[in-house]
Amino acid sequence: MTGAMPDPAGLFEVRGKSALITGASGAFGAVAARVLAKAGCTLTLAAGNQAALSEIADECRGLGATVATVNLRPDSETAVENIVAACVDAHGGLDILVVASGMNKVAPIEEMEAATFENVMDANVTQSWLMARAATRQMKAQGRGGKIVLVSSARGLLGHPAGYTAYCASKAATDGIVKALGCELGPTGITVNAIAPTVFRSPLTAWMFEDTEKAKAVRAGFLARVPKGRLGEPEDLAGPLMFLASAASDFYTGHILYADGGYTAG
Repeated sequence: MTGAMPDPAGLFEVRGKSALITGASGAFGAVAARVLAKAGCTLTLAAGNQAALSEIADECRGLGATVATVNLRPDSETAVENIVAACVDAHGGLDILVVASGMNKVAPIEEMEAATFENVMDANVTQSWLMARAATRQMKAQGRGGKIVLVSSARGLLGHPAGYTAYCASKAATDGIVKALGCELGPTGITVNAIAPTVFRSPLTAWMFEDTEKAKAVRAGFLARVPKGRLGEPEDLAGPLMFLASAASDFYTGHILYADGGYTAG
């Protein structure tokens, strides 16, 4: 022991921190926005869908958060610079970055267009890299460290037979960014980690939770490989996010945290 044990609950305190979330109107981005709003962060939410962005921003304000919005996707260097600048202008700095923007397109490899593959790689890899670079520059200039959280997937580790060559490749590349930046930024006080979910409840996956014959068949096949025996719920992502966004994870960097009910363990 090098000193007194800190208050365990205090390790997860993020109240007053400035958090920036891209893809804030999407499934994981909206979860992150709600969690960090309830935890007391000031928020900057970025998304391309203005109506959905306004909706999640209003919800977070209802939870007591101060919220700025940016109707942009991180799809160019200029857009990324504007997103980070809006965060700094609104809240005086950047402490926590959550990159939840991304996409998936599924097709057998012989049918997938090269442009489709490139679009998935751009959305999931290049945009994550651009946001991490911009956040690193800002956090280094501030000199107080910071937290960068990317969104990976169990598919960054495991393949999938249903035409996932673009998605699996993009998430494996995301994992590579996390590991490389964990090494590169270790001395700076900036930690870089990823949350890697498996299937969890969202507008895109809601059908898998239904009581139809198709949903039950797909669900049964999938759950045969999930030790916890159920699909993920949004609240299952709250704990991992709070860990990676707070001082509780100060000695953790370059890690992929699988929120998957044990799916990748077997």
